[in-house]
Amino acid sequence: MAEQRKINPMLKFGLEMGPVIAFFVAYVWLKGETFTISGNAYSGFILVTAMFVPLMVLTTGILWKLTGHLSKMQIMTLILVVVFGGLTVWLNDPKFIKMKPTILYSFFGSALAIGLLRGESYLRNMMDAMLPLTQEGWMILTRRLMAFFFGLAIANELVWRLMSEQAWVNFKTFGLTAALFAFFMSQSKLLAAHSSEESDT
Repeated sequence: MAEQRKINPMLKFGLEMGPVIAFFVAYVWLKGETFTISGNAYSGFILVTAMFVPLMVLTTGILWKLTGHLSKMQIMTLILVVVFGGLTVWLNDPKFIKMKPTILYSFFGSALAIGLLRGESYLRNMMDAMLPLTQEGWMILTRRLMAFFFGLAIANELVWRLMSEQAWVNFKTFGLTAALFAFFMSQSKLLAAHSSEESDT
């Protein structure tokens, strides 16, 4: 197994978030436009999606090349982007890429739920080196994150089905990122109360 290598945090952030930001900027620029290619009419949203998919593949490949490692979430995200982004462009239907966050967060919520039913925290297997928590702390955090993921999946469904395309793009670009950041910030008391470093002293 290849050794995971550290890279500049800003470079890592740029590779991870760059495609999402590029998607948003390109959408704002091209929304409302219609392009005819080979006799077929494509909206700006479809063209931006067609740009987003290979960009996501490129940046994820660069990240893997530089670090020698991809997380399970990064791999799953890439697979869903390629599959649902490809369907969006191929079928000229934006609903497929809009469904991607629903499926992604439902998958991770379900995976955590299966672990909990087995009395395990799959989250610990992925993040043990990053968060020194007791077993009880891991189980609590896993339950909370499972519920949070399912909440994000439901929120995405409501936004793309009931609100405008622009509202969904804003939600996807800023809302989901802010929600993930806010969730982990809100767990500070749990992390302090169940720190395995404190219990070892």
